[in-house]
Amino acid sequence: MKKIFILFLLLSIHAKAQLGKSMFTKDPIINLENFDKQRVYWGYYLGFSNFDFKMDYKTNDGTGIDVQGNSGFNVGLIGALRLQEYLELRFEPGLYYASRTLTYSQFSNERDGLREVKATYIDFPILLKFSALRTGNVRPYLVGGVSATLNLSSNSKSKDDNAQQKFRVQPWTQNLQLGFGIDLYFEYFKFSPSIRGVFGLKNELIPDEDPNSPWTGNIESMKTRAILINFTFN
Repeated sequence: MKKIFILFLLLSIHAKAQLGKSMFTKDPIINLENFDKQRVYWGYYLGFSNFDFKMDYKTNDGTGIDVQGNSGFNVGLIGALRLQEYLELRFEPGLYYASRTLTYSQFSNERDGLREVKATYIDFPILLKFSALRTGNVRPYLVGGVSATLNLSSNSKSKDDNAQQKFRVQPWTQNLQLGFGIDLYFEYFKFSPSIRGVFGLKNELIPDEDPNSPWTGNIESMKTRAILINFTFN
């Protein structure tokens, strides 16, 4: 995750450097001066993600699960409706490839003690974007909203469970998204790096058939947590 964050900072710094004098001089050259006067506009984004689970347990018996988030990739489209000068309503459907590795300390062999939970998400977020006053060719913003997410790799219809090495989760979940970013106005396009947190609102676990399963029996709830780093082009 540190590598992704460092990459986000480096790309943002590089983008600012490319703007050069048009951004930081006393009388900057204003790029795309009328861009923010559009009622509706479109774009797309590419990015990286790191998905995790927030685990709540029924009992604290010392057999916790170590969850390791793995870096993933995301891509999507953007449709924006300007409600007023500083506020936009945005629809950002996207495709996310993610995985987590669950390690169970009570098992002595790797076959039983490791589960890789892969996910292919189709995300449908409705967001509000609150923009600050534009200064030259820079405009910071906050973004937040809710999303419904379909996991195409949930294994929810499988009759097998962890006894057959099949970890199952719910196909649909709902999330809260909160984040911030910067709009950087270039001569021909607007580039917007952003970082967001994703907070699952629904228990995603499908328990094993055995209520005393060593893999799911002690889990009260399992909710998505994620960090998204997106690079948006309009």
